[in-house]
Amino acid sequence: MAGGVKVGCCWFPVGRSQYAARLKVVELQQTFYSPPRLETARRWRETAPGDFEFTLKAWQLITHEASSPTYRRLKRPLPPEERGQSGSFRDTPVVHRAWEVTRDLARALKARLVVFQCPARFTPTGENMERLRRFFSRVERDHLIFAWEPRGAWPREEVAALCRQLNLVSALDPFASAPFPGPLAYFRLHGLGGYRYTYTDEDLAVLAAMVAGGQETYVMFNNMSMWADARRFQEVLARAGAAV
Repeated sequence: MAGGVKVGCCWFPVGRSQYAARLKVVELQQTFYSPPRLETARRWRETAPGDFEFTLKAWQLITHEASSPTYRRLKRPLPPEERGQSGSFRDTPVVHRAWEVTRDLARALKARLVVFQCPARFTPTGENMERLRRFFSRVERDHLIFAWEPRGAWPREEVAALCRQLNLVSALDPFASAPFPGPLAYFRLHGLGGYRYTYTDEDLAVLAAMVAGGQETYVMFNNMSMWADARRFQEVLARAGAAV
C-alpha cells in the first residue's frame, strides 16, 4: 500500500475478531517472549480477514541476553550452557535457531515485516555493531523487511548508517526521535513518558502531520490505552482524508 498509513497495536488489547473489525494490522509480542507453536500462528492467519496484516517481534534470544528480566516469560527456560550464547546478535547456535523459529513464524503468518527491538544495554560499541553487521548480512531474509529499534544512547548518524548498510528500516517513536527519510517508516508509540500515557487530541494531530508526506507508514500504538488511541487516530486520519 504505497503512500498509505497502517494503524495498529502491539498485540491484541481486545479479542482478535473485534480487533480485526476495526484495525487491519497488529504487531505480535508473543513471538518475542515465548513463541507460539506454528500451528497456532497458522490458525491466527487462517481465521483473520484476507487483508489483515501481521508484523512480529523477533524472539528475544536474538536481541536480549539471558540476564534480561524478559526471560522470566520463557515457557521453557534455557539450560545453563545456552544462557551465555543468547542475545546481542551473537554468532551462536542459540541465536541462529532463534532466527529460524522467528522466520518460520513469519512464514506461517504470511508476515511482511519483522521488528528487532534491542535493550538499552545493547550500546553502540564496536563489538555490537560488528555483531549487527554479521547477523544481518548472513541471515536468510526470505523477502522480509527488517525493522530495527535500538534503545538507549545510539547516535542518530550511526543508526542511519547501519540502516543503509544493512538494508534495515528504523523502528522508532516519532515523539522521541525524528523519522528518517525513505519509502517506509515504522513507528512504535510507547507513550509520552511511559506506558500509562494516553495520547491527547493535540498529540494525534501532530502525529497525523508527521505521516502526511506520502511515505508508507506503520503507526503501532504500544501504550495502556492503545486500543482507544489507535481508533481515535484512525478517525483523525479519516477527517484529514489520508489513505489508510
